[in-house]
Parts: sequence; structure tokens; C-alpha cells
Amino acid sequence: MQPEVASVFITDQLALRGAVRPRLFQERLPMRDLARAMIDNPQQLLPVLVDTAMDQCEAVSGGMSLYETEPAPGIFRWHHLRGDLQQFNGAVTPRFYSPCGVTLDQRKPILVQRPERVYQWLQDANVSLPECLLVPLYRGADEPLGTLWLVSKDEGHFDANHAQIATEMASFAGLALRLADHDRKLAAALERQEMLVREMSHRMKNVLSVVQSLLNMAAHRESTAQDLAQAMARTLQALSAAHDTMRTPSDERNAPRSTLKGLLKTILLPYSGHTSWLEGADIPIGPNAANVLALIFHELATNAAKYGAFSLPGGRLDVIWQEGDRVRLTWKESGGPLLTGEPKTSGFGSHLAAKSIIALRGSLTRSWGNSGLNVTIDVPMAQLNS
Repeated sequence: MQPEVASVFITDQLALRGAVRPRLFQERLPMRDLARAMIDNPQQLLPVLVDTAMDQCEAVSGGMSLYETEPAPGIFRWHHLRGDLQQFNGAVTPRFYSPCGVTLDQRKPILVQRPERVYQWLQDANVSLPECLLVPLYRGADEPLGTLWLVSKDEGHFDANHAQIATEMASFAGLALRLADHDRKLAAALERQEMLVREMSHRMKNVLSVVQSLLNMAAHRESTAQDLAQAMARTLQALSAAHDTMRTPSDERNAPRSTLKGLLKTILLPYSGHTSWLEGADIPIGPNAANVLALIFHELATNAAKYGAFSLPGGRLDVIWQEGDRVRLTWKESGGPLLTGEPKTSGFGSHLAAKSIIALRGSLTRSWGNSGLNVTIDVPMAQLNS
């Protein structure tokens, strides 16, 4: 630290100043309320912590500076500002040219006096700080988040007692942020679990519908019960292989790499009694992309067997794709039942397909013509390697 900058840091004065009159009973009341608020709603606790710290330390302003790694080498952004500096909520300061940066580096409370004497960005904002007490914020033991800081009305105000109070507030803030993070992860996990249960139920119903449809089609083609049994055995084996292309997240890490054409061939194999035309380069795809596309293609093929081109003997499917920075694939059905336009309602499968393609930063659009369903899937080429 340069001598000029060091001149505004007076942390050693905290221990030398007389302690503030004990306010133990008053201090314990907000601690109790803060603990209750942290359990009930941790995301809303941070501004309450700033208010409580200001009240307990008799500060005229306060806030939190949270650390952001981008743009490099990082910045602090001001949040939950109160008092005289409230107008600067959302402002940013440099990571390595600010008292906040020094506080994180030293991992302890810091006291500065008139820091505007050496920090040009404070002068530019016309901000004068008689004294500023800063304490580090951490999520857990080692992950730095930023600082909690308080500003006094006059010089000579803050002492070791104030530093201890602010440190306790900062500890509450770290715990609140961890709880809020855990809440978000738990909510996401529960949503994924609910989606998985609905997806499995949807798949089971689809399997039964598809088997019934394929059985009806095979019954028209085969002349004997033995021929029908053999045809259905081959069809069910192909259907099982198609289902194997849809993996759970735990399977994706060790899954072998696939190709777009290979994936389509596997999924369409149970419907080999119909005409299917695939046209496009055999693009390699990673496990995550294969799982997403398998789910979408399987849903489209299932619907074709239940309602579309694969539900009638003369039905046909053409799947054509072009590659570049983005891969644009068209799924075009013809020869199925006459369509009268877009369905009035969409089922869970359509919702699942639309939501799944977002994971690849892609899009999926449908159009219904008299000849059959047309689907366009657009995905960045880079996402297919994921």
C-alpha cells in the first residue's frame, strides 16, 4: 500500500478509543429478531442488517459492497445503501483501488478517515466520509463476498465495540446468503423432481399408446399370429432401444458420443413400416445434447404414431437439416390424418419439448398444415458438442 493511501487507514485507533457505553440488552434484542428473520426469509434480511448495524453503531449511512469478478480484475457494487449515501445505490468501485479491497485482503475490520483525500472516485462523486468502518463479508470460511460498511457523522466516532457489532452483522449476512442460496437450489431440485415424475408418467402413457398403435398397424400387414408376434417382438426391441437414448443426468457423464443421424435412426426404428427420409451431415453430438434431442425426437415420433403420419399406412416423414454456425432441422410429416389447424390445447409433451430445447439455447416452432405437422428446430452448432 502506498504511503499516501496508508495515511487514511487508522484501524489501530479502534482499540485505543474508549468503549461505547454498554448496550448489551438493546443489542441482544435485534440479534434475536435477526435470527428469526434469517430463518423466515433470508433473501430479505440484508437491508435489515444494514439498518440494524447503523442503529447499533449510531452511523449516518451504511451499505454493502458486493464483489463481482467481471469485468476483470473485478469491481464492488453498492447494495442496500441507507442514509446520506442512499442515492449511490448500484454504484461501482474498483477492486484494487478502494477501502473495500483492502478490507477483503486483510480479512479484518478496517477504519478509514477522510478516504476522499486519496481516492479520486470519491472526489469525483463529491462524497466526504469523516470515518468509514468496514468489515469483510464471507460466504462460508473462504469465499469472499464483499464488505459491510458504516459511515459516521464525525471523526473519532467508531471504536472496537462498533467493530465487533459490525462483524456480527456481517456474519449474519454471510449465513443469510448461504441460506438463500440453499433455498434456491432446493426449489430448483424440487422443480426438477416434479418435472421428472411428470415426464416418467407421460412416457409410460405414451409407450402404451404407441404399442397399441403399432400393434394395430402390424395386424393389418401380417397374415398369421406368428408373423404378428415376430413383427411386434422386433418392434418392441426397437422401441426399447429408442427409449435407451433418453438418459438421466447421472448417465450423461459416461455416455458414449452419438451423431445426429444415428440418434434419429434409433428413435425412428420402431416405425420402420413407414417411409422416413433423413438428409443431412452426420454431425457428432455430445451426451447432454443427445439427451435433449432424443427427448424431443421421441416426443415427435410418439405423436406421429398417435395422431400423425405414422398413424396411417401411407404416412411419410422427412427430416432434413443444414449445418453452419447453427444447425437448422425440419421435421415434416405428410400422409397422415387431415389436420384442421393448430390444436386448441398443448399437452405436457409439447411443454417438455419446448422447455428442453432452451437448455441448448435453441428454439422449436411448430406449424400445422393440411398435409401434416411441420417442426423447425434451430440450435447453435457449439451447443451440440455439450
